[in-house]
Amino acid sequence: MSIPDHARANFQTLLCAATSGDLALMECAEAATGETRYVICAVGRDDGDYVFTPFGHLADGNPFELYRPPEAST
Repeated sequence: MSIPDHARANFQTLLCAATSGDLALMECAEAATGETRYVICAVGRDDGDYVFTPFGHLADGNPFELYRPPEAST
């Protein structure tokens, strides 16, 4: 399984934001359900205004139960 270029680019942006201290954790409502999500955002500036770019939300519950790594190729 290969990671797509857009995901790699987003990850690089996230790393740069983390390195420069430009990350925020925001409480947001999921558009589809209205459920509360805690979203990791990069923080930028545009003409003196803050701009928040969402990257993903923190997993509810135990992430080890929600995700599994890709299966090894044989």
